[in-house]
Formats: sequence, C-alpha cells, structure tokens
Amino acid sequence: MTAQGEERSGGLPLQGLRVVEFSHMVMGPSCGLILGDLGAEVIKVEPLAGDNTRRLLGSGAGFFPMFNRNKRSIAVDLGQPRGREVVLRLAAGADVFCENFKPGAMAALGLDHATLAALNPRLVYVSLKGFLPGPYEHRTALDEVVQMMGGLAYMTGPEGRPLRAGSSVNDIMGGMFGAIGALAALAAREKTGRGQEVQSALFENNVFLVAQHMLQYAATGVPAAPMPSRISAWGVYDVFTVQGGAQVFLAVVTDSQWAQFCDAFGLGALAADARLATNNLRVQARDWLMPLLRERLGTLAAADIMARFEARALPYAPIARPQDLFDDPHLAATGGLAPFTLPDGRSARAPLLPLTLDGERPPLRRDPPAVGADSDAVLAAIGYTAGEIAQLHAQGVVGGPAPDASP
Repeated sequence: MTAQGEERSGGLPLQGLRVVEFSHMVMGPSCGLILGDLGAEVIKVEPLAGDNTRRLLGSGAGFFPMFNRNKRSIAVDLGQPRGREVVLRLAAGADVFCENFKPGAMAALGLDHATLAALNPRLVYVSLKGFLPGPYEHRTALDEVVQMMGGLAYMTGPEGRPLRAGSSVNDIMGGMFGAIGALAALAAREKTGRGQEVQSALFENNVFLVAQHMLQYAATGVPAAPMPSRISAWGVYDVFTVQGGAQVFLAVVTDSQWAQFCDAFGLGALAADARLATNNLRVQARDWLMPLLRERLGTLAAADIMARFEARALPYAPIARPQDLFDDPHLAATGGLAPFTLPDGRSARAPLLPLTLDGERPPLRRDPPAVGADSDAVLAAIGYTAGEIAQLHAQGVVGGPAPDASP
C-alpha cells in the first residue's frame, strides 16, 4: 500500500509533463487518469468541498476511486479573485489543461482556451464535451443520453427495449480520445512550439462505437438488428445454459474450430454433415443447429465443457460478475490489479491501464487524493511563499491541511 501521495516509480514516458485537470465525473478524470498513469504530474483542481463525484452513491460510488489515482489535489475557491489567480498561475506553467464542464462554463470563469493560450502559448487545452461544435453543442449530454440517440442502446437491448451498455463506455472512451488528442498535440508542439485546443465528445465517440453497424447497412442495405436478435456472423457464438443452470459462452468461428468442437463432444455426424461444412452454412442452419447443440451440451457441467474448449484452444468464457474479477487468476498472476488506499483509509484494488510498456504495466504511483491534500505542495511549486500560502488558507481561498507558517 502507498501512503497518501507516496511515489512508487519514475521513468515513465510522460514524466516531466504537468497536467492541470479541471474536471469531474468520469470523462475528464479518465483523460487525466491516462496521462497520470503514463507518468505526467496531474494536478486536480477541486472546489473547497471537493469534487461532487466523491459523494456519489450506487453506481457512481466507484467513479472517484477508479478515475483519480496518480493525481494531486488542490482545493480552490474560484469565487475569489485570488482563487482564480492560483489557477491562472498553474495554467501558465502547465503543458496540458483539461476540462469537461458544460459549454460556456470555462469562459465565465476566464479559463477558456483563448484566455489560457494567450497566457501560455505552449499549452495544450483539452475540452471534453457532450458534442463537438455544431447544432447539438448547447445540449446537456450524459453517457446514457448519447447511447440512446447514438444507436448504441438500440443495438444492446432486445427489440423495442433499448438498453444502455453496462459501463460508462462513452465517458471512458471519450476521455481516452481526449488523451490521444493531447498526445498528438504535444507531438505537434515539438515541431511548432505552440499548443492547440483538442476537443473530444460523448456523442461523436458513441457514433464511432456504432460505426461498424452503420457500415454494415451501407455495405448490405440491411439495417443492423439489435444484438439479442442479430443474425450472427458465426455459426456458434452464444451463451449456453448447462448442468445445474450454470452458463458459459462458447464460440466456434472457423471451419477448423468446428472440426475440433465436434471431435471434443463426439459430434461426428455433425462434422460430416455437408449442410454444416462452412461457417456461412452453419449460420444459415442456426435455426435447427442451435437447439440441437443446446440439448447435447445442456447435460454437461460447465467446468467439463470449458476444459474441453481449453484443451483445443477454442474460445470460451465463464459468465463473470464485476466482483468476481477480484479473484481472477490471470489478473492475480500478471499484477493487473494494483493495491491502493482510499481517501478514507480503507484498502482496495483497481485495474491498471490495459497496456504494457517494455513488458510492464504503468504503475499506480499515488493513491486517490483527499480533498486539497496537495494544496500546499502545489502552491509552493508554482512560486507561493509559506506566508502567502498561510494567508490563502486564512482567507478561505484554498483548502486542505493548513500550514504552520504565519502570514
């Protein structure tokens, strides 16, 4: 476990870059998370009471601890001129500034791209919104809103029952595209010496996610059916209910896999059936093939079925719940879950970025911070004296542990 703010390692690709994160919820913090995991110093600017995301219940209870590791927190009252001065001084020395507030909010605070670019021409300004500029840009968007209007909920649920995906897919991927844009802008800055504004948006991200279904229609002239009633591209690609009511997902997507599958389960007659000789023929035969396979496999134990699939390198999966992943043997063996300490002192584990650099996962270097935990250190780093910092605390401009120094 790390103590609050304790560094674990260095030498990461973005080490030496400073990111000022002015965001909340999931999309903006996801962008900061990626940059922080890759080594950037990420300074999260919060109101004195802290990011509201810290206090969410239910499905939002995991937002803050998941998306705010590897960051420092400074709590600032932007209603006071000296609070805005703090953020401007931070931006003046930053490489990246990211925000995900509603259109016009940053301009009202005097922290919009034009203002900060005039102050720091090398700044890369990442704006994460509901929509890219256009007729919809004034609308308030949420992940579920764009899933509904962007075709994803239609594709996920059964006919007539649109259903959002079971994760904040657009928020997370929107933050990811914001981080990709930031990295591209930083690379461009090496050539031009100047920063630029990067924009990423929930709706356009969702459209990118459903683009394969759009292009399916363009290629075939046939609208894509919702996933529960789709015509599968594969002969066997389904969840099977087996012995004791257990469920397992099984896939047989090539002709060589079909031969292996039939051999594994003694289905020689099916292997020899000319009506099932190719994947496309098996797709056309699904109306009678799948009931037959469900009957044959339904009496077997899930563990037995998965062992046979494993032995022949066939694709399969148990039906896991999110909480089951804490005990996943692969994640345990590869260090994919990093231990950390929550702001309230409890221990937890969280997935690392799903990539390796030189064979290693970017580490969890800093625990999710308490509100204003790093206010004093950040203020000192941007030139405030101990006396000035104490004065800012006394005036209620900044929050966090108050220093001992006298103003």
